[in-house]
Amino acid sequence: MLKLYNTLSREKEDFQPVGKVVTMYSCGPTVYNYAHIGNLRTYVFMDLVRRVLRYDGYKLKGVMNITDVGHLLSDGDDGEDKMAIAAKKQQKSPYEIAEYYTSVFFKDIEALNIGKPEIIAKATDHINEMIAYVEALVEKGYGYETSDGIYFDIGKFEGYGKLSRLNLDDQIAGARVEVNSEKRHPADFALWKKAPKEHIMQWPSPWGMGYPGWHIECSTMSRKYLGSLIDIHSGGVDHIPVHHENEIAQSEALEGSKTVNTWMHGEFMLVDGGKMSKSLGNTYTIAQLEEMGYSPLAFRYFCLNTHYRKKLNFTFEGLKAAQVAYTRMLNALYEHKISTAATAPEILDKYRKDFTDAVNDDINIPLSLGVIWTMLKENPSKDIYALALEFDKVLGLSLNKAKPAEKEKIEVPDDIKAIADERWQARLAKNWAESDRLRDILAEKGYLVKDSKEGYSLEKK
Repeated sequence: MLKLYNTLSREKEDFQPVGKVVTMYSCGPTVYNYAHIGNLRTYVFMDLVRRVLRYDGYKLKGVMNITDVGHLLSDGDDGEDKMAIAAKKQQKSPYEIAEYYTSVFFKDIEALNIGKPEIIAKATDHINEMIAYVEALVEKGYGYETSDGIYFDIGKFEGYGKLSRLNLDDQIAGARVEVNSEKRHPADFALWKKAPKEHIMQWPSPWGMGYPGWHIECSTMSRKYLGSLIDIHSGGVDHIPVHHENEIAQSEALEGSKTVNTWMHGEFMLVDGGKMSKSLGNTYTIAQLEEMGYSPLAFRYFCLNTHYRKKLNFTFEGLKAAQVAYTRMLNALYEHKISTAATAPEILDKYRKDFTDAVNDDINIPLSLGVIWTMLKENPSKDIYALALEFDKVLGLSLNKAKPAEKEKIEVPDDIKAIADERWQARLAKNWAESDRLRDILAEKGYLVKDSKEGYSLEKK
């Protein structure tokens, strides 16, 4: 039985889907800049959840949004739209910005073996549905109009704060009421923003020209494609106190009932033990890691070694160790790939059970990797290789690319090379006694010589 940790209940729960097809909504990127490795860890996590569900035999209908409007700089209702800022800075239209960074994002996730959800939903393609959603909330008494937009009245929604479990009274005390004195409550959030004439992204609405609030996008698209109650909603932990809290409020206010069964969140990635942030200049892209000689799948392996609910500390030492370990896994697996021997079925069944138990315990991938490493220590067997490929449906490490270990390249001193060359000439002259004498000298100096039709090679003893 698959157990998943539900952020809302703070407990692991037995997974019981609503219908025959598992429905899952995943918060996607705001495409105003390159996704950094901290962002991408969240999508590796999303991918692992989807892979485990498929491994367990479930069919999936997943949605991931592309936020190309409405996400303000502060993640709340203040500041400018992130897309508009990027467009001004790069002197391009927001649509050009969105198209470029969306394309780069999909190249990144492809390099990381992250599968696309079944439906990719762009915010700008769903403006009319968002307007209708806001109208319905206003009609129900949850939305109200001010001079700068339509806001959600959290005072009307009894359960506000249940996901983050923040003390609302503390929020009120610390809120900057002067930011918008028209709001009924400092924590009320924008459903729709009225746009000044100079704003470069705006659409007609019952309240004049404007654009959607960030939170309304996900509720609208989730409802359109997946219905009023979905199985899983995933995202990063940074979404809990604002974005997902507001999603719950507006969705449940409209439906009058629960709209998500299981909320799942991936933890932060740190850098050298501290916060990762574009403003701190310590973010890295997959392309940058590749330029440094690290493969994208080595980064995926690095992510798989830490449970998704634990912080992951990124260091280049750690990434290098992951690359070495991943290469060793491919090398070890190659010995099984080329073997014609078999492994007893009961041994295979034990590994399969251990692996399945691990991934079904709240996606415990680190434990499942341990199962694979133990399994690879078995005598070389074609069955072990086949089972590893079965497990790779979850891991996504392209284990079918198992390869033999590369021989270590050695620096050969000039004096050693001179002796070896002299020996090779003696061999060509069929002076076997001299050839053997020089071979012994090389051996005394710590080198083994191997001959072939093309010449010779040297290895350290």
